[in-house]
Amino acid sequence: MADYVIETNNLSKIYSKNKVVNSVNMHVEKGKIYGLLGKNGAGKTTTMCMLLNLTYPSSGDIFLFGKDPKRHSDEIYSNIGSIIETPGFYENLTAYENLKIISKIRGDFNPYNVNAVLQMVNLDNEKSKKYKDFSLGMKQRLGIAAAIMHSPELLILDEPINGLDPFGIKEIRALLKRLSHEFGITILISSHILSEIENIADVIGFMDEGVLIEEISREELYNKLEKHVEFEVSDIDLALNIFKELELKENKDFTCNKENGTICLYTHLSMRDKFNALFVKAGIDVKKVNLCEENLEEFFTRFVSNN
Repeated sequence: MADYVIETNNLSKIYSKNKVVNSVNMHVEKGKIYGLLGKNGAGKTTTMCMLLNLTYPSSGDIFLFGKDPKRHSDEIYSNIGSIIETPGFYENLTAYENLKIISKIRGDFNPYNVNAVLQMVNLDNEKSKKYKDFSLGMKQRLGIAAAIMHSPELLILDEPINGLDPFGIKEIRALLKRLSHEFGITILISSHILSEIENIADVIGFMDEGVLIEEISREELYNKLEKHVEFEVSDIDLALNIFKELELKENKDFTCNKENGTICLYTHLSMRDKFNALFVKAGIDVKKVNLCEENLEEFFTRFVSNN
C-alpha cells in the first residue's frame, strides 16, 4: 500500500453557492513531486489553502502524513513548508538577514541552518546583495529557502514559476528536483504551465472547474499520448490508392492534406517502413517520414474536452 503524505476524500469548497472545489480525491506519495495542473481558476489554490488550513473545507476529509490535521495540527503543520502567495521580505536586507529574522520569529535561529539552506538554493554566493536587487528567480529561491529552513518533509508551492524567464524557470526546476531526489522532500506544486509540470512532476493531477479529473504518473502519461506518422509524398492520390488497397479507412486510420501532400497515419504505426517501401516501389517520392507525438498541452485539451 502506498505511503501517502497527502490524501483527501471528497474534499469540497463552496463560495456563495459556487463549488470551486468539487469532491477532490488526491493522493500524494511520499518522496514524489506531484504536479497539480489546471487553468487559472481551476481550483488549485483553493485546494492548497484547505490543505494548509488557510481556509476550511465545506465538506470532505484531509489526511496529512496519515493523520487528521484537526486533531494533530501542531505536529502536522510544523512539518510543512509552503509558498501560496509571493513571499514578503525586507527590501534593504540581504538573504541571510531576511532568513535570520524569520527564524528568530519562529524561535529556532541557528546560523548553520540559515547558511545551509542558502547553499541548497544556490544563494550562498550572494551574501552581500540586498533583496531589492534580486532577480525574480532569486526571489523565488529565497522564498523556497524560507519555506524549507525548518526542514519540513512536505513542501506545497502554488505557481512558483509564474512570471519567471526561461533561465529562472530552469533554476527553480533544478532546485525542486534536488530537494526531492537528494533530500527526500515530498513536493506538491501547482501550475498552469503544462510543459513545466511535464518536466518536473513524477505524478500529474489534472484539475478543471474544481474537479480532479485524473491522477497519472509521467510514465502512464507518455503511454497515453496520441502518436501518428506523417508522410510527405510527391503523388498523394497514388499514395491514397495504396492505403485504400490495404483497406485503411480515411478519417479512421489516416487523414490527408492534398494541398501540402501530407498523409497522417494514426494506426499500424509499426508498419511505417513497409508503407514507405510500397510508396517507393510505386514510383512515389517520399520527401519526409516523421513519427509525431502530441505534447502535454494537446493531451490536456483533448483530455478535458472528453471529460
